[in-house]
Amino acid sequence: MSENMIANRLKELGIFLPIASEPAARYANFVQVGSLLFVSGKGPAGNPKGKLGQQFTTEEGYQFARQTGIQILAVVQSALGTLDRVKRVVKLQGFVNADPQFEEHHKVLNGCSDLMLDVFFEKGLHARSVFGAVSVRENLPLVIDSIFEVEE
Repeated sequence: MSENMIANRLKELGIFLPIASEPAARYANFVQVGSLLFVSGKGPAGNPKGKLGQQFTTEEGYQFARQTGIQILAVVQSALGTLDRVKRVVKLQGFVNADPQFEEHHKVLNGCSDLMLDVFFEKGLHARSVFGAVSVRENLPLVIDSIFEVEE
């Protein structure tokens, strides 16, 4: 993989990574164990408040999940110095703050999954879990945590 390949891909996609957000409490933004990088749960930029199926539509949730993916990538870049060290997106796990009748959790999390595939191509294909939650921290519409395989 050539140097700056992922940075160039982000530019092609019109994505500019923010500075990685700080943890919301007493925990690490990420932990690396061997070749695995575990990224703590992140939410969308701007800290929107509300539930899918009440305040937000599935499409808005998709955009929140994409924004959250960008936040995750900012943490990964902060941890590794470059996204070119990512060998594979291993897993995404989403917690969707949703009305009890909401059934499109999977469509919401596609926002983050699609982003990982757009950025990393076949290395972005990952395992995934998504859960409906009665509530999440600060009434965010969703929180996503993730695992990456990285070059040591």
